[in-house]
Amino acid sequence: MAKLTTSVRTPQLWLIFGFSSDWWFASTAIPLLAASLGPLANVLSIAALVTYWRENIFIDGEIVGDFQGVQFRDPLWCYWLNVASLIFGFLGNLFLLLNFTQRIRYIIALPVTIVFWYLSTSFLMGITACMHIYTPPIRPNETYTQGFWYGIAAAALYLICSMILMVNMLGYFLGRYPDTFNLTDAQRTLILQTMLFFIWLGGGAAVFSKIEKNHHQLGWDFADALYFCDVTILTVGFGDLYPSNDVGRGLVFPYSVGGIIMLGLVISSIYKFMRQLGEENIVHNHLKRARERTISRTVTSSFDLRHREHHVHHLVRKRNLHPSNISAPLEGRAYGTVMSNTVRRVASLAPGQNHFRRKPRLILMREEKDRFEAMRNIQRSTSKFKKWYALTFSVLAFGILWCVGAVVFWQAEKGAQGMTYFQALYFCYISLLTIGYGDLSPKSNAGRCFFVVWSLIAVPTMTILVSDMGDTVVEKFKNWSSELADFTVLPKEGIWRSFLDKHPWLLNWIQTRLANRAAKMRVKKGFATMDPEEGNLDNSVEYNAEQETAAPPNRHTLSRRLALSIKRVANDLRLPKKKYTYEEWVEFTRLIRFTKSTAGERGEGVIQEEEEEGMLEWDWIGDDSPLLSTMGESAWLLQRLCESLVRLEKRKEAAKEREMAVARLDSRDVSRDDSREDSRDERRRGRSGDHIQIQDMDVNRMGAQSQVLASGANGSGS
Repeated sequence: MAKLTTSVRTPQLWLIFGFSSDWWFASTAIPLLAASLGPLANVLSIAALVTYWRENIFIDGEIVGDFQGVQFRDPLWCYWLNVASLIFGFLGNLFLLLNFTQRIRYIIALPVTIVFWYLSTSFLMGITACMHIYTPPIRPNETYTQGFWYGIAAAALYLICSMILMVNMLGYFLGRYPDTFNLTDAQRTLILQTMLFFIWLGGGAAVFSKIEKNHHQLGWDFADALYFCDVTILTVGFGDLYPSNDVGRGLVFPYSVGGIIMLGLVISSIYKFMRQLGEENIVHNHLKRARERTISRTVTSSFDLRHREHHVHHLVRKRNLHPSNISAPLEGRAYGTVMSNTVRRVASLAPGQNHFRRKPRLILMREEKDRFEAMRNIQRSTSKFKKWYALTFSVLAFGILWCVGAVVFWQAEKGAQGMTYFQALYFCYISLLTIGYGDLSPKSNAGRCFFVVWSLIAVPTMTILVSDMGDTVVEKFKNWSSELADFTVLPKEGIWRSFLDKHPWLLNWIQTRLANRAAKMRVKKGFATMDPEEGNLDNSVEYNAEQETAAPPNRHTLSRRLALSIKRVANDLRLPKKKYTYEEWVEFTRLIRFTKSTAGERGEGVIQEEEEEGMLEWDWIGDDSPLLSTMGESAWLLQRLCESLVRLEKRKEAAKEREMAVARLDSRDVSRDDSREDSRDERRRGRSGDHIQIQDMDVNRMGAQSQVLASGANGSGS
């Protein structure tokens, strides 16, 4: 009964609250982040298990470096608790994957994953604490190995994954999203690629460690080989570890290529996933807020504009009870023009402030074109926000990883090689850019362990930063260099004219100078008379190709114009993010709406619109605007034009069927009239024949009577 209540209650809460856009990170990003960090925690846990946690660095009467020390065995309770931690970590990752594939219910799989990862964290934290309290290394002759630090790193990752999954469950219990992970193909690919990459990393470490140990090389434990594989795949190449035999060198060929390809796929999937989340949530919310602000500041007539300005001015004067500073600058009020002008509200100086508060500006929109241009401005501002927001986020992530990582390396390598903070910054920078001079590299167990975890996060962040810079800074530099080449090295035809068109003040100044100079030259040379026959003949009206498209179509040309428009839009599909002008949208919309009109079906020459020309079936700033379509303007128009052409052809077929039906009825009526005439003729002929027969019978009767009378007369005479 309890199970039934839970399964019924949760969907009802989700239907009441709906999917909240404020919980998009908890619903989508957190599970994928946990699924990506879980395999990394498993690999680090393996390194903590197969490596002893303590070593002796006092050898032959002197203290050697961390990598030259001799490890010694840990207590059995430490080993078996480490095994249990690794098992629970694998089980937690397994249940999370079964949850993603919907093999186990969310309400069962996710709590089990959280509990198992908390158990792994508890075991590792308990081992490290007990080791440090009860059996610590003897200072300064002994120290902790990389296995100890890998155990701490694995415990931290398990703890982070468990805590963020609890945030995901909190959103589920609050009814912010359903109890299923509807993963897209890109998200499934990201999880699969991440798992394969860490399997490749851990498996390669095991193989290289075995090969080098078989060739009697020291310093090639699993933890050292893991560091070597990480440096190889990230193409850093410090040179502190390298294969010492032909088998290892030959194995580097396929291993490095496979690892670099997998790393590139993982980074590409992460980049696409982050851009998708940003576009669907942050950029979409920014666009929505911009449209709402524009709609709230929109007026449709000069009367509304003056009324709202007067109302705002009255509120400002009523609120400003304190005298303002006389020496403070006052902002004048801008006058509004007739069409598409922006008018500022009256600014007031708030008490106790020495600056003006910015007021939202009113926008006068009288026509559909004004709303269209306003939506285009919103799209341009949103596109800039999208690019610079991604770049800002990448720069912040890069800066944090760079500076914070330098602090950790500074503290970890201070005792091993006396590293300063500036040297740590330098080391982190050449590592992030994968330069790897080799003059500085991790020399301590803690530094080498932290480098493996830090580099797997920092280097992909650097790659994403370079991609974001390519969309913004590099693109601007490319455009600037191209424009400079058009003016200098590779002059482009008409470039100066376009430059002057962009700067009207300079064009007016040059034209004025040229006109004054020409006037002076005419005065100097004198005024010549012009032959009337050689006058300007360019005043004739030329044929404009747009006249045909501007005129209303008839029933014969509508199909041809639709087909030409479909061909044009289909060609525009190859252009990235094609945007049409308002006049083009009006023409396409007229064709679409002409197909809905009933005029012209009865033989009229011109198809008239049912509504006012230029009026559209949507609001350019509203939610139904075609400019907000995810498929793009060309694809949206192509779909609508094809639907219009199909609708027009259906109507033509229906009209032909009606004409054929009318023709059949007319032919049936004609045949019916012919049959009626034939029947009338037959009846008429029948009646005339009967009349003739009756007349013949009367004649015969009269003849018989005359014969009888004649015979009677003869008998009486005799």
